[in-house]
Order: sequence, then C-alpha cells, then structure tokens
Amino acid sequence: MDAAAVRSPLQHILRFHDDLTAIRRDLHAHPELGFEEVRTAGIAADELNALGIEIHAGIGKTGLVGVIRGRQCDSGRMVGLRADMDALPMTEANTFGHCSRKPGLMHGCGHDGHTTMLLGAARYLAATRNFDGTVALIFQPAEEGRGGAQAMIEDGLFDTFPCDAIYAMHNWPALPPGTLGINPGPMMAAADRFEIVIHGRGGHGAHPYQTCDPVLMAAHTITALQSIVSRNVNPLDSAVVSVGSMQAGHPGAMSVIPNEARLVGTVRSFRRSVQEMVEARMRTVAQSVAQAFGGTADVTYERIYPATLNTPHEADFLADLATRMLGPERVVRDLQPSMGSEDFSFMLQHKPGAYFRLGQGGAEEGRVLHNASYDFNDAILPVGSALFCALAEQRMPLAA
Repeated sequence: MDAAAVRSPLQHILRFHDDLTAIRRDLHAHPELGFEEVRTAGIAADELNALGIEIHAGIGKTGLVGVIRGRQCDSGRMVGLRADMDALPMTEANTFGHCSRKPGLMHGCGHDGHTTMLLGAARYLAATRNFDGTVALIFQPAEEGRGGAQAMIEDGLFDTFPCDAIYAMHNWPALPPGTLGINPGPMMAAADRFEIVIHGRGGHGAHPYQTCDPVLMAAHTITALQSIVSRNVNPLDSAVVSVGSMQAGHPGAMSVIPNEARLVGTVRSFRRSVQEMVEARMRTVAQSVAQAFGGTADVTYERIYPATLNTPHEADFLADLATRMLGPERVVRDLQPSMGSEDFSFMLQHKPGAYFRLGQGGAEEGRVLHNASYDFNDAILPVGSALFCALAEQRMPLAA
C-alpha cells in the first residue's frame, strides 16, 4: 500500500474544503428527522447529479445511493461507503450563524458532517476514478432509533448493489481531531428495549393492607433487575440494564394506590448469549417479584439494533490505510467499544466491513454527542472524505 497514493485524496480534497464547510453548515441549519430527510437527500442528489453520478433515490423511503464506476471495472468489485443523514428531536443551545432554524430539531450527532464527508468523497472519486470496480455511495436515513439501515436492506440495497465490503464512520468528540479509532471486533453494543407492566390491586393510600401495591412491586423490581448484570454476567463480558421510565398513578392523587405500574428501559450487550440470558433473567425476575407480593407482571422485550461487529480483515485494512495517511500516532487500533448502538450493524450482518470513529475533539468542553451545545468540527471534513476515497482506491486498485 503506497503511502503517497494513500495521501493523494487528502491533498486533493483540501482544495475544496471551503465548499464542504458551506454544505455542512447549510445542512446543520436545516435538520430533518428520520425518514423525513427530503431536503437533505435532495441536496445530496443535486450534488451527485452535478458531478454526473448515477443516482438511485427512494431506497428505504428517503435513502439515496450514488454509483461511481472506476476507470476500469474488470474486477467486478464493489465497495459501499455509508453516511447517515438524520437529525434529533432536541433544541439547539448554540447561537452561531448556522444554528438550527427549526425549533425542536437539531443535528446533535454530526450526521450533517457525515453526509458532507461522503459528498466530498463523491467529488474526488467522480473526478479521478482511480480504481477498478464500482463505488456505492449510501446516504442512509433514520439512523437515530428508526432503523433506516434495515429499511434500505429490505428495499433491496444489497440486491441492487452487491457490495464486497462496506464502511461507515462516526465523528467522536473523545478523540483528538483527525485521529482514527477502530477495533477489529465489537465497536458498539446491541440495543434492546423492555417494558414491564406490573398488575396489582389499587385502593386508598391510607389503607394499603387492602391493596396489592404495584408501586412497591415496581420499586423492588428495579432493584432486583440490577442483580442480573452483577450476578449473572461474566465480569469479562459487558452488559447494561437501565430503567429509564417509571409510570404509576397520578401526581395529583397522593392517596390513591393505582392498579398498575409500568417500567421502560434499555439493555445493552455485545454477545448474543449474554443478550439471551439477560432477557430470560429479566422475565423471571419481574414475574417472580410480582408474584411474591401477590401481583403479576407482563414483560415485553424488543431487540432494536444488533451489536456493531467489525470483521477483522476490513478493520485491519482500514487501520493500515489510515496509518499511512495520517501517521501511526493518529490511529488507535484498540478503541474501547461503546455501549451505545448504531444501525450500521444491520449492514454488517449482511456484508463484511468496518465502522470507525474519526476524532473531532470537544468532549473536554462538554460538546459531546446529543448535547444541545454540540457542533460538528468542520476541520475534519477533508480527512473523513479522504479516508472514504482511499478505501475505494486501495480496496479496488487499478491494474498495473
């Protein structure tokens, strides 16, 4: 892997850094929720069309795929490069000129930057086409909890675009700007949702002996659920059980014990065996606690996103490439996995590939992901674009 060739895309893309910054800030000012990215997808389509790139729209509702063929296509290879497009339902606290113009909506996770980096890669790849094969530029909707990746797959993404490998990135405030972080295995956890409805018998708060109190059962259940990880999960594995919501009774009825209580929360894990064990234990714990107090419990357990698991070959290939482009001091090959989740995991269940972090800084100032004061660091736009480009060129090199 020639170091000069790997660095070439970055040097080229730096020439239109200002253009990318303008696009990114425009997208930031006009955020759209998952499956509503009509304007965002339209801008991407306009940019691709201006470059003469073949466009396939409406994949996964608002998803978009651009196709770039290399100077040679004899190899029959195809590499997929993915960027997410959606924003979050949150209110921005920033006051700079490109802050959100839509009340209650914000690009608080940097998907505006991811989309822009893929557009930067499109501009370089369309101009140079220094590869033997085809690049599929995948602009994905609805990453934030709405399963846009799965929607694109169900719409025939990999039937129409049979990628040999796929890659995606996410900015990471905890890493210095321009530093790549990756792991050859787990990158992000599976995300599950649970809901426990505890049924009792309501009555007067002054006469609790006449009731079967679901609030008391809920309190004991919350405590008991924490024993699942501490007493059932191997300490060398990882899992999280968090109750995020408890609803029972009415705040204005202090002396009314309700008939039921509802708990909602999330489970995070990396291994399928751990995931299955936590679900089984949760059902047993909730139902047994309720039974002990004379009530019953119904448990609904949903597996929302699978774990994001890189394939070792693709992860190592990317780490080697990044080392030649950025220098070894700016590549972390054993990045600690996150208990967050990512629906690129669905794509990795179908194709080999790698998901990586690109440092942007800001965590030390509190500008972390999903924070109202977050903003994408435009300084790293050329780096992300160049990494995408180098992946295409080095995975599908031209014949000598």
